[in-house]
Amino acid sequence: MAKFQYKLQSVLDIKQKLENQEKIAFGLATAKLLEEQDTLQKLMLQKAGYDRQARKLLEGSINLLEINSCRKAVETMKTRIRAQVFEVHKAEKQLDIVRQRLNEVMIERKTYEKLREKKFDEFKAELLYEENKVVDELVSYTYHQNEE
Repeated sequence: MAKFQYKLQSVLDIKQKLENQEKIAFGLATAKLLEEQDTLQKLMLQKAGYDRQARKLLEGSINLLEINSCRKAVETMKTRIRAQVFEVHKAEKQLDIVRQRLNEVMIERKTYEKLREKKFDEFKAELLYEENKVVDELVSYTYHQNEE
């Protein structure tokens, strides 16, 4: 019995490995984005705490040093938040790039898999044709043997 051998199997294997690598890269990019978003959320919570502290300092007896220190902390937090928002956007862009690469690699792999399936169907049809040909020859031979 004939065995199906796909000539481009090595290319298909490489495409599958590339897809797996891109899936790993996508997972890492997603994790990085989540980490950056989490850091941003923590900074915002910290800033909100400083804002509450600043309001409390203005209500009671006024201590100018503490108020200035708290305002500087709030301004520092605003700067850190702006920088973190930039990092979040950068991580989002990187995730989009990795997502596009993953989609491209998946399309290539699927193309090679469809081509493989098509070649396998052709192989099965050819095998069936050969089997039918052998059966016809056998029937023809048997028929001619019975006539004689």
